[in-house]
Amino acid sequence: MTTTRFAPSPTGHIHVGNLRTALFNWLIARKSGGTFILRIDDTDAERSKEEYVDGIKRDLEWLGLTWDREERQSLRLDRYAEAADKLRGMERFYECFETPVELDLKRKKQLNMGKPPVYDRAALSLSQADKDKLRDERGQGHWRFLLKQERIEWTDGILGDISIDAASVSDPVLIRGDGQVLYTLASVVDDVEMGVTSIVRGSDHVTNTATQIQIIEALGGTAPAFAHHSLLTGPSGEALSKRLGALSIRDLRARGVEPMALLSLMARIGSSQPVELRDSPEDLLEGFDLTHFGAAPTKFDENDLFPLTAHILQQKSFDEVKDRVLATGVPADKAEQFWTVVRDNITVLDDMDAWWTLFAEGAEPDIAEEDKDFIAEAMTLLPPPPYDTETWGKFTAEVKEKTGRKGKGLFMPLRKALTGQAHGPDMSAVLPLLQNVKAKG
Repeated sequence: MTTTRFAPSPTGHIHVGNLRTALFNWLIARKSGGTFILRIDDTDAERSKEEYVDGIKRDLEWLGLTWDREERQSLRLDRYAEAADKLRGMERFYECFETPVELDLKRKKQLNMGKPPVYDRAALSLSQADKDKLRDERGQGHWRFLLKQERIEWTDGILGDISIDAASVSDPVLIRGDGQVLYTLASVVDDVEMGVTSIVRGSDHVTNTATQIQIIEALGGTAPAFAHHSLLTGPSGEALSKRLGALSIRDLRARGVEPMALLSLMARIGSSQPVELRDSPEDLLEGFDLTHFGAAPTKFDENDLFPLTAHILQQKSFDEVKDRVLATGVPADKAEQFWTVVRDNITVLDDMDAWWTLFAEGAEPDIAEEDKDFIAEAMTLLPPPPYDTETWGKFTAEVKEKTGRKGKGLFMPLRKALTGQAHGPDMSAVLPLLQNVKAKG
C-alpha cells in the first residue's frame, strides 16, 4: 500500500506549483488504493496563520482532492526534539555559531578560490569552552547534521538515476538558533514515523532529498521512493515566482476557472501525453504514469485554462448551474431558457451577468455609418417585446422584402444593432429573452 503526503506551509495561499505536487501525490495514493496525508507544515509559528490552513483545505476540497489523514507538525515538536537528541548521541548533530554575515564571507572566499561554497565545518573544532563563550555572546547556536561525505544515490521516478557527492553539499541546518525546527528535520521524522512510501515534489528539492536520505538512514528509517517533477515557468520560459500570487488556486477560482479544467491541465502538462478534459479527479487516474513526465522546465499559461473551462460549461446541465443562473437576476420562468441560449457563448460563469444585462436592459447599438438608414427602416418593422422563437425569422423576412438586403448584409447589421455585438447566440433564441430594444426606427 502506497502512502503519500502533501505538506504545504500555511504562510500563504497554495498556487499552481503547489497543486502539481499535491495532485501527483494524490493520484499515486488513489491509484494504489493507499493513503494520502495532508500534513500542515506549521513549525514556523510566526508566519503560519490559521486562515491559510483553512484556505488550503478549502482549495483542495474545491478541487476534489480529499485526504485520508490530517497531521499538524506544530503538534509533533516533541518527536523532532527526540530525533535531534538521537542524532546528538550519534555525534551526527553539531552546534554552530556563525552569523549570516560570517557565512556569506566564507562562501565568497571559497568561490574566489574556485571551491564549492560548502560550509567548512569549523564548528567541529570548537572546544566546550569555546561554545560556552560563543553562547554567552551570541545566544543559542544553530544545529547542523553531519553528512557522511560519500555519494548519495537513488533512482528517481522521473529523473532516473541520481548520484550526488555529499562532499559538495553543506551540512544542512536542521534547528535554528531560536529553536525553530526546519523543514528538513520535521519532514524526515514525519515521513519515517507516518510510513510515507512515495514522495513527489519539485526538482528544486533534489539536493535536499540527498541530505534527507542520509538523515532517514541515521534515524533507522527506510528512504521512500522519490520523484522530482519539473518546475513550472511562464509561457515564454520566464520564472513564475513573481506572479505566484496571481496564480493561487484561490485567485483562479475567483476568475471563474473550473476545477476540472485546472486538474486536467495539471495532470498532463509537462508529460508526453496530450491534455484531456476529464469529469472528475478519479478519472485522471486512467493513464497517469510518472514515467511520462520529463525533467525540462514546463511552460504554464493560465490562459490555457479558459478554453477548457468554456468547454466544461458547455456540457453542464441547467440543474448543475441553476443557483448561479438565478443569481444573475433572470426570472425563474426564463432561467433554463437563458442557460440554453448563453452557455455556448461564455468562457466563465460570470460572463452570464453581462448577457442578462443585455437582455434585460437592451444593448447599446453598434451601427456603421453606411447602415444607419437601413437600421432606421428595419426597426420600424420590429414589433415591441415580448418576442417568441418565430419573431426573428418573420422580422428578417419582412426587412429583406422591403429593403432588398440579404445574407450577411442583412443579418449582421441587425445583430449588431440589437445586441451591440458581431457574435453571439442564434438571434431566434436571443429575441425571446430580449426585453428592451435601444435601436430605434
